[in-house]
Amino acid sequence: MRIALTGSSGKLGSVVARELRAHGYEVIGMDVAGTRGPDFVQVDLTDYGQVVDALGAVGDRHDGIDAVVHLGAIPAPGIRSDVATFHNNMPATFNVFWAAVRLGIRRVVYASSETVLGLPFDVPPPYVPVDEDYPARPESVYSLVKTLEERMATELVRWHPDLSITALRFSNVMNPADYAEFPDFDADALRRKWNLWGYIDARDGAQAVERALEVAAPGFDTFIIAAADTVMSRPNDELLAEVFPDVPRAREFGPNETLLSIDKARRVLGFDPQHSWRDEV
Repeated sequence: MRIALTGSSGKLGSVVARELRAHGYEVIGMDVAGTRGPDFVQVDLTDYGQVVDALGAVGDRHDGIDAVVHLGAIPAPGIRSDVATFHNNMPATFNVFWAAVRLGIRRVVYASSETVLGLPFDVPPPYVPVDEDYPARPESVYSLVKTLEERMATELVRWHPDLSITALRFSNVMNPADYAEFPDFDADALRRKWNLWGYIDARDGAQAVERALEVAAPGFDTFIIAAADTVMSRPNDELLAEVFPDVPRAREFGPNETLLSIDKARRVLGFDPQHSWRDEV
């Protein structure tokens, strides 16, 4: 399978590129910055002409794409102004989706975000573990864009029933080098309450991308993608009693089990996170 990977130079994208190639995929990286080479194309995703041309053919680099993995974006709120974030991320995703439709590419996997769940949870979540069953609750312009992207995908697959678009709601992406900081989180439960003490190892993020490429059905679906555990050594009962004492519990869960439910991703995609910060520190 030949994959176009936008955002291939980013924190998650670089790991996804490495892991997909290691598993036999041909990956054409696409980003505004990167190292020149036969498997990379410099593309401004906000320019539709560049996007459709890059996905269609680039000289002798490739003669067509089988699937698109779209990770290219300003990756979080607060990095740039709200207007700049909207004007970059929303057109970029529309351009990638629309170019895929026009070119007959029928499999798209892209980065949505845990933020659509209501982060930073200044308004408490409706229940824990949070899951995909309640409506999006964007609390920032960045998250608003992610919510609009999901709605756009819903309509595109209605127009094109053979089209598959999978939104992966990634938690806070981490690499092994980030884990040295994790033991310090225990001192203050509020420090990481903004996403229910969640994270995702970039290598497991890549696994989720691969699983979606392999098994996602036609139509649109969303999946929370998080590690199997929290960033905390302190148990969930203690954290919830301190920070979210009145939030209902939808089911039983383990002392350090993720409160960003990955049950659906496990069941539908076969997602099975293999990496924990506890193995690195």
